[in-house]
Amino acid sequence: MYYHIYNRGINNENLFKENRNQDYFLQLYAKHIDPIAETYAWCLLKNHFHLLVRIKSLEEMVLLQESFELKKIIPPHQSFGNLFNAYTKSINKSFNRHGALFERPFKRKQVNNEKYLQNIIKYIHYNPVNHGFCEHPIEYPWSSYLSCISNKPTKLQRGKTISFFENIDNFKAIHSQNGEFNDIDWF
Repeated sequence: MYYHIYNRGINNENLFKENRNQDYFLQLYAKHIDPIAETYAWCLLKNHFHLLVRIKSLEEMVLLQESFELKKIIPPHQSFGNLFNAYTKSINKSFNRHGALFERPFKRKQVNNEKYLQNIIKYIHYNPVNHGFCEHPIEYPWSSYLSCISNKPTKLQRGKTISFFENIDNFKAIHSQNGEFNDIDWF
């Protein structure tokens, strides 16, 4: 199943105070989320983030467990909780703060049709444009847009992400059109 997962800092607090924070979040993301999900799009902004993932089936997790000799399969909600807790501990230690960093619970919306999937991918990539950080997703370094249009190795499901737009040229063309996102259902 595909999910749009998003959250923000508690009381609108910044989650990412320095560039190294985004790097560390992505390292923790790889550790905690890659074993249980495939990632199709992501964007990290100062006070919130968006992800589009497909949660792996139990069979896929078992196969991964066998190949990496893991001791236990961690449920997806716990994997996300572990990510958020590990990141919060790091930020609290680095910035001499305490307590929660993320709003609870994190938000998730099941995505169950291809048109909606395409809209969510564009919405995620357009988030920095919508918030005034840049004029086009290509200008923003903390999203998966650059990975989508690059040939560099990535854990992102680039081929599958592009296939939702038919091909790379159509992906770029659709992302060059400023979009209205009124059709996105927020619950």
